[in-house]
Amino acid sequence: MHIQKHTYIFLYSIILLFLAACSAKLPTEYDEKNELPKIYPDYAGVTIPVNIAPLTFELDEEAEKMVARYKVGDIEIICADKMQPDIDDWRELTSAAEGKDIQVDVFARHNGRWTHYRPFSITVSPDSIDPWLSFRLIPPSYVSYEALTISQRCLESYDESVIYDNMLCGFEVDGQCINCHNYQQYNPERMQFHAREHCGGTVIAYDGQMKKVNMKNDSIISAGVYPAWHPWLKLIVYSTNHTNQSFFTTSHDKIEVYDSESDLIAYDIDKDEVTNIENRDDELEVFPTWTPDGRTLYYSSAQFIRDPSIEESATDIIAHYDSLHYYIYRKSFDPESKLFGPRELVFKAEKASALLPRISPDGRFLLFSLADHGVFHIWHHDADLWMMDLQTGKVRTLDEVNSPDTESYHTWSSNGKWIVFSSRRDDGMYTRPFFAHIDKEGHFSKPFELPTADPDYHRQFLRSYNIPELMRGPVPYDPHDFARLLKGDGVSVKYVQQLSK
Repeated sequence: MHIQKHTYIFLYSIILLFLAACSAKLPTEYDEKNELPKIYPDYAGVTIPVNIAPLTFELDEEAEKMVARYKVGDIEIICADKMQPDIDDWRELTSAAEGKDIQVDVFARHNGRWTHYRPFSITVSPDSIDPWLSFRLIPPSYVSYEALTISQRCLESYDESVIYDNMLCGFEVDGQCINCHNYQQYNPERMQFHAREHCGGTVIAYDGQMKKVNMKNDSIISAGVYPAWHPWLKLIVYSTNHTNQSFFTTSHDKIEVYDSESDLIAYDIDKDEVTNIENRDDELEVFPTWTPDGRTLYYSSAQFIRDPSIEESATDIIAHYDSLHYYIYRKSFDPESKLFGPRELVFKAEKASALLPRISPDGRFLLFSLADHGVFHIWHHDADLWMMDLQTGKVRTLDEVNSPDTESYHTWSSNGKWIVFSSRRDDGMYTRPFFAHIDKEGHFSKPFELPTADPDYHRQFLRSYNIPELMRGPVPYDPHDFARLLKGDGVSVKYVQQLSK
């Protein structure tokens, strides 16, 4: 009882402190400074969806105290020390600001004197964003991958939960690695992910039904790796890969991840059939993705002529890793016959590597990541986002989105108004999700970082957000049900020359 009483007192005190922080008053005497305040995260001049969670920030410089104000018309929120708006107040504010700007004023006290910095604005777009985001949370892979989860976060609040925990099936020598969660048309009830090593297999969840699939077959390189779920068919295209990694002692890029072999396969969920759709000996195919109409498959591929005198293919690849360049291709697809057409070159980078093609929901834009070489741009500090207008063929770098550091995994919102991507712009070490709005002409707004209840959270949370995927709602399956499924036997696939109609 005493512990319970003290807990209540503690929580009540925290609530009072929070309420006091956001019922502060602006200073009446201050000096003007014609400079923007240094805040973290940097939300100055960003555009946000009307349904996003409250933007919190803190002063990113030494000061005795900070007071900040969000204001739209007669509605204002004033907070001290950290800008942490109450969610109900925030929703009232963004509702009033829809299609307009929130004005932000920041005051800081140094040596007993207050300074008012140049105000900035936050534009509230009436375009909403899908309310949920899923991602892997993982420490740097050269440290550990045991403490690894696939998690989900409500973008309209700070609610977060685990979809699956890497350690539910094992630990250390019996460890597991989970990756590549993917959904059919942003539907959280239709998802898949992989578990490698202990209790390995591919988990398929479809409208409440779950199964574990053992996709490895003598006729394909490996089990499915990078997935692309067809927009409406119960069909998933995967790349199959033999993946390796090498570590550097002096390079700014600490790791080089590369494929010694990779092909494309198609998997029929109902029939448990697999077939090769691209398996050239001199090509390394990877990262498939569908167009929204389900009639074209895009992917990346690099040509590599193997040296017959080198027995180990991984040794051969790593000797030429910095000259390995991936181009973007596409193949037509007939949903009735399930037949793919020949490949067609879409984009050939000049002495660079173009990966992770993603098509906008209206079919107009092709978004991709470009770096000097290789297949794993998440570890390349020179990786940037680029975009092709498929109507005009024009290709450009997204200067308004990119930073001096890594931009990699990315996806579109279901309404095509937003992108989310992984960036290492904060510290060069950890990827975090950033969002940007796109207008009708294909120009993006300044990106903003995933909001958190405490603005300093990401700088203290030593995990990378990997493969951000937007969803229409939360994944409804229990992590322990996934674990029980993985501990059991899986369904074996049958190799066929052509998928059944």
